[in-house]
Amino acid sequence: MVSMNFQDPIINNIFKDVYSPSDDSYLILDFLKNVITDYKFDDLPIQEIKQILDMGTGTGIIAIFLEMVKSRVNSLQCRIYASDIIPNAIHSAKLNAKLNKVNNRITFIESNLFKSFPQDLSHSFDIIIFNPPYLPSIENSAKKYRDYTWNGGDTGLEIIHDFFKQVKNFLSNRGVIYFICSSNSLVKSLVTQLTSNNFLVEEVDKIHFFFEDIILNKAKVKN
Repeated sequence: MVSMNFQDPIINNIFKDVYSPSDDSYLILDFLKNVITDYKFDDLPIQEIKQILDMGTGTGIIAIFLEMVKSRVNSLQCRIYASDIIPNAIHSAKLNAKLNKVNNRITFIESNLFKSFPQDLSHSFDIIIFNPPYLPSIENSAKKYRDYTWNGGDTGLEIIHDFFKQVKNFLSNRGVIYFICSSNSLVKSLVTQLTSNNFLVEEVDKIHFFFEDIILNKAKVKN
């Protein structure tokens, strides 16, 4: 596959409660750079992709990157959506969209997962990308102040589980999910549960970082 030499967005972050791009963010970006061509988005025909969601957008890096890709790949004519539970994240992402000259092209939604999504987006997303807070809580930190930049609950998988309980209602028939998790969480248990709930899950990339593997997974509903 020939590289398209896509560029990373320029990202600023002035908010302490917004997750700044890190190794997991660039794991996703590098994967996307390798699977997007003029004809395909991974294994989906690129002309069939109508809507993409960047869930937990943070600074907006993934959504902005995809909007920049659209300027290079004419056959990618989809609408990009970006959501986050943190108001400052939506503000940060909008500032970065303006910085990268893609403002007013991305639809932003402030929402706790899909709870505030309008009903007309049901079963509409062909691709959903989710870089969730995936690390286990430290002692009782989740019960005091939930830091959504990293805290995934007692097991590190609570938010991921909640996401998968809701996602089928917003995924198109051909929809694909890409999501991050950590080897410090109970990954085998997660995959087993998702499989029992009619998802196919595969690991598509990972990096080793200090004390853990950061894993990029791909999931879709079994036909």
